[in-house]
Amino acid sequence: MIRILVVEDQQAMAGALEIAIGAQPDLVCVGAVGTVDEAVALAAEQRPDAVLMDIHLPGADGIEGTRRIRAEHPRTRVLLLTADATPRQLVAATSAGAAGFIAKDSAFPAVLAAIRAPAEGPMYVEGSTLGLLVSALDFLHADAAPPRGGGDRSRLTAREREVLQLMGQGLGPRAIAERLVVSPHTARGHVKRIMAKLGAHSQLEAVVAAARFGLLRELSRESQER
Repeated sequence: MIRILVVEDQQAMAGALEIAIGAQPDLVCVGAVGTVDEAVALAAEQRPDAVLMDIHLPGADGIEGTRRIRAEHPRTRVLLLTADATPRQLVAATSAGAAGFIAKDSAFPAVLAAIRAPAEGPMYVEGSTLGLLVSALDFLHADAAPPRGGGDRSRLTAREREVLQLMGQGLGPRAIAERLVVSPHTARGHVKRIMAKLGAHSQLEAVVAAARFGLLRELSRESQER
């Protein structure tokens, strides 16, 4: 059973999430609160597996809440609900230890997918939020090291470069398949090969690596010249 704490100051939404989560056979909502202080106190009492927290809260925001909860409970995953978060806020939340980002207007199955994602798996980022997070990479420290030693980015094929550009726009394999008019299996194959060549273990990590290598700017420039 996955234990979930909801942190949302809008009572209607908090109540809806609490009821919807409680209706799932493998989930239980251990409480719904509206502030970071309440969340920290309840997390200490209930030890939830995951916290579903709005990034915008009265007083301390969800970024500070993530930092405080993760400091006390490093095994607890904090998933942030975003509506109009800025790229800088997304980077700050990532640095604070957020395990994922979910757009507030996401369908409930997307929320469930984030909650059920493996604790040791890659960061969960809902598609529209991924585009914002990628655009935020300019705020990262310039001396940050590329992941896994840099991979073999020079061997990306023309098709893989096209797929990588779509990944940088926040598209997953199924959406990429539709855009390129190929099968989902083919699109997934391209994504896996790109990840291998960039030394990444997730789509997000591959996009981050591509941004740090300057590949996304290069691909965007090529696209504009065509």
